[in-house]
Amino acid sequence: MSAAGISIRGIDLSYGNNRVLRDVDLEIEPGEFFAFLGPSGCGKTTLLRLIAGFARADRGTVEVGGRDITALPPWKRDVGMVFQSYALWPHMTVRSNVAFGLEERRLPRAEIARRVEAALDRVGLSALADRRPSQLSGGQQQRVAVARTIAIEPKVLLLDEPLSNLDARLRVQVRRELRDLQRRLGITTIFVTHDQEEANTICDRIAVMNEGVIQQVGTPMELYERPANLFVAGFLGSANMLEGTASADGRVFETAGGARISVPTGRSLAPGAKLVFRPQDAILADPDTPQSGTNLRGTVSHREFLGAMVRYAIRVGREEIAVDAPFRAGDALLAIGAPAAVSLPAHATLFLAR
Repeated sequence: MSAAGISIRGIDLSYGNNRVLRDVDLEIEPGEFFAFLGPSGCGKTTLLRLIAGFARADRGTVEVGGRDITALPPWKRDVGMVFQSYALWPHMTVRSNVAFGLEERRLPRAEIARRVEAALDRVGLSALADRRPSQLSGGQQQRVAVARTIAIEPKVLLLDEPLSNLDARLRVQVRRELRDLQRRLGITTIFVTHDQEEANTICDRIAVMNEGVIQQVGTPMELYERPANLFVAGFLGSANMLEGTASADGRVFETAGGARISVPTGRSLAPGAKLVFRPQDAILADPDTPQSGTNLRGTVSHREFLGAMVRYAIRVGREEIAVDAPFRAGDALLAIGAPAAVSLPAHATLFLAR
């Protein structure tokens, strides 16, 4: 099964006065497991449907493997899509469901049988070929939907929130199976989700979307460590964001609570920039012992024991910041209302705007 790159250039799409996609440009590499990630209504599913041919852009082009497919109907695009609902025929067996798309293409019977058996073998369902969807678990139904799609031998596999119908434990298992399957097939795959944990654990790169605009593209680690703006920082994991003002020369950022943070040399602050840092990068310190670097002083307003760590909420002036402290057997917890100091290493601080 050959993989193809995808080029999306200058895509705009509106429904009436609602502009759903705004000047989208994106390059997806052959064989890449790519994610469209964002909140509900951000345009990620619309963009997926546009690649599949179920939506038409007002402007722009889509290419698969260097071939312009913008004006082609879905069945001529060499693209396969697994829908959120799986869309399996309940009265058909697993084998018949997988064969359906091939029969519609009027392939020879021997070729249909070969492809069906190969697809079922790839997803580990050969032994269940004569069952009906109602006799399968949610994870098995999802694999039938994938088998039906890969049987047509597409160059691109599109997955529209395929894990949303599964319970939490099964979701973890199936996402690993999806990743393993994609690696075995080597097929270019696009995965749509609003769950950042899903995208982080199985995808090579992610496009973070909001209000029809791609905010940033990168690997999970790049997006987490070097977010481009406040939206990306807040959407991928927990982040503290403190208001403040920059000095006239732009070299010092003063928080609303009065803490002064040096701005790294060569970095300029955009208007409206906030101090951003992750809860696990902040360090709880003895309030009576000065620490090197930035120190924020406040009181403990809340705490949550999470087993391997304790998440503290520290009230600093008008702000409340989260700090994740590792927990080991025998450790004493800080009391609610106790004074606390939070030390911020310089390498862990970011200054981001919208």
